[in-house]
Amino acid sequence: MDYSFRRFSNYKEKSKERLSSILKKKIQTTMIGSLSSIEEHFGFLWEGETEEHKKMGELFQKVRSEVLDKGNHQARNIDIELSQYEIEWLRNTLHLQVQNKGDKHE
Repeated sequence: MDYSFRRFSNYKEKSKERLSSILKKKIQTTMIGSLSSIEEHFGFLWEGETEEHKKMGELFQKVRSEVLDKGNHQARNIDIELSQYEIEWLRNTLHLQVQNKGDKHE
């Protein structure tokens, strides 16, 4: 196998791994951020000592667990989905054009 082909194949594989990692992090951030918003705005429902507060706290923990399980399942599915694509990271590149100005005496 030609070196440049191996290098390009390796680059594409690393690009896919990079995208997978970024997408998983975005799913995780969405899940955690959403749960945080729910706690912030509805936390008063379970932040107390009554039996009703306790039941609401248990319900929230159940919902929280389900959200995390579903989000983690989707994060695992990212690699399955990405396996059906060829991916190449188009990172920022700068191409400088070199112009020959000729001899110093011109």
